[in-house]
Amino acid sequence: MPDLRQTRKSIKTVLAVLIAVDVVTVVVLLSPLVGSTESRRLELNHLWSELQTKTRLVEPLTNLPEKVNTASRQITDFYKQRFPRQDSQIFVQLGKLASANGVTIDSIKQKAGDADIGHLQPVEMEADLSGNYIALAKFINALERDDMFFIISSVELGGEQTGPIKLQMKLETYLKAGT
Repeated sequence: MPDLRQTRKSIKTVLAVLIAVDVVTVVVLLSPLVGSTESRRLELNHLWSELQTKTRLVEPLTNLPEKVNTASRQITDFYKQRFPRQDSQIFVQLGKLASANGVTIDSIKQKAGDADIGHLQPVEMEADLSGNYIALAKFINALERDDMFFIISSVELGGEQTGPIKLQMKLETYLKAGT
């Protein structure tokens, strides 16, 4: 016959351990270390919003190698299409834009600088132009939108009451150095 005293003692020991675990669980649940249900919910919401913010910050870095390759191709295309190899190409382009917009080029002075980083040689120009106001405005707009890279640094209008308006313009572009 089984020994009931030993079994009863084992059951009492197991019940005591289970009661102790329950007491510890209740103390931890109600203690200020864990906090209330509302504070845990607020903490969860705060952590979720922080995760969303950090995910948005990191999102531009996805597919970074592809973006670097695309940027390299775009830079190469930019150099090929936007910078002339010879200074004569600059004057031909300015002449095309002027004639397309009804502007007369009276004179152009150029000053080439030394080649900078990226093997580009700056070319500063001063141009004296004449035409009506609308034609000059269209010329400047066409110059800014042209495939060849031009930077307009200053524009001075002058002229008389009658006749064409005179325009003095300082602009800059770049040549591919070593060509």
